[in-house]
Amino acid sequence: MTEYRILGRTGLKVSPLCLGAMMFGGIGEQSADESARIIDRALDSGINFIDTADVYSRGQSEEYVGQALAKSGKRDDVVLATKCHGVMGDGPNERGNSRRWIFQAVDNSLRRLGTDWIDLYQIHRPDPATDIEETLGALTDLVRQGKVRYIGSSTFPAHRVVEAQWAAERRNLERFVCEQPPYSLLARGIEADLLPTVQKYGMGAIVWSPLAGGWLTGRYRKGQELPESRRASLLPARWDMKLEVNQRKLDAVEQLAVLAEEAGHTLIELSLAFTIRHPAVTSAIIGPRTMEHLESQLTATDVRLSDDVLDRIDAIVSPGVTINPGDEGWQPPELSDAQLRRRP
Repeated sequence: MTEYRILGRTGLKVSPLCLGAMMFGGIGEQSADESARIIDRALDSGINFIDTADVYSRGQSEEYVGQALAKSGKRDDVVLATKCHGVMGDGPNERGNSRRWIFQAVDNSLRRLGTDWIDLYQIHRPDPATDIEETLGALTDLVRQGKVRYIGSSTFPAHRVVEAQWAAERRNLERFVCEQPPYSLLARGIEADLLPTVQKYGMGAIVWSPLAGGWLTGRYRKGQELPESRRASLLPARWDMKLEVNQRKLDAVEQLAVLAEEAGHTLIELSLAFTIRHPAVTSAIIGPRTMEHLESQLTATDVRLSDDVLDRIDAIVSPGVTINPGDEGWQPPELSDAQLRRRP
């Protein structure tokens, strides 16, 4: 029987593994029927939490999820989460965190998902061009209209999480009940600041990429030919083996694989069990592309890592350390735009 966890202070119970739907549709080259099979198997296993986003395959992921839930008749059993922020069209206002776009985006998502409400509506990334009170005000209206039940953020740094909490309190607006950051054995940076902040404000944490984009599946090993990856072509800095940080990741994977074998687990089980063991983490998002991928991940909830194994993990990748900063998921524009850090 699945042991469900409370999402922040909401009283909403979710499974420790969340089914991520990014691989459903064009990105993962997955058919609607196969996506439905994977969703049905996940729900039958006890998972009651599905996370997607409008930007995944430009809405196709949401459509596939909606079709699968309609066919199975299990919409009422599922905590359904989606997100907005990413580019969804050629127009300058078909993206971002403005009131105008959020109102349009949520209606588009509701239509694609084939539902009257979204359980958790998340802002996919920070938008420095938009006042957080503008964003929270729009989301508050959506909650009051019944289109959205709860709101959350995704890949917000700790100081923006705090800013949003303070703005909500100051203006009597709906507050973010959870944050969705990247977290894995290779990307532990959020342990230093973000996860303690989430705990302080009574928020849930739904972590993405717990298998480090495939690095922790066993496919990346020293001395072996590296697998082809569409994500590697889209985000080369995270997979370019000429970079020293990625060679360090490969070294860490090798040591973690040995540790997993000695502990009697697969590397996948070790990696997922590690993320959901942290007291601040509510759920870890798995993103299977195939049924085989899903089956290899479901067993992780039965794994209990000993303190000795956790200590050995700490010796391989230190707490609070992300080996490749590119795995942090978002970079402040002040770092990427030279004009913001240089006087004219």
